[in-house]
Amino acid sequence: MGTAALVFATVFGDIWTVIVWIVAGGIAGAITDRIVQGNRLGCLGNVAVGVVGGLLFGFLVDLIFNIQISGFFWTFIAALIGSALLLIIINLITGGRGIGGRQRN
Repeated sequence: MGTAALVFATVFGDIWTVIVWIVAGGIAGAITDRIVQGNRLGCLGNVAVGVVGGLLFGFLVDLIFNIQISGFFWTFIAALIGSALLLIIINLITGGRGIGGRQRN
């Protein structure tokens, strides 16, 4: 395989990995909204927390245990755990108000 093909495969392989993490994180964030009570981030906030939580959890698992999470199922599980932990931390910090101090009735 030529160098250009190898670079192309590496770059697009990494892009697809990131896309899978974003999709799995978004779905996990929406599900985690129902699991973690007192969450007031809204739909986009939940998706963002799912993506960020999944990426952070996947990075930490790789860093600490040297386990690379791959495949949609395991990526989704990591994103679900990561987003739940991140939502719990956000709720502890903000007292359940969400981010931005927006009040709901």
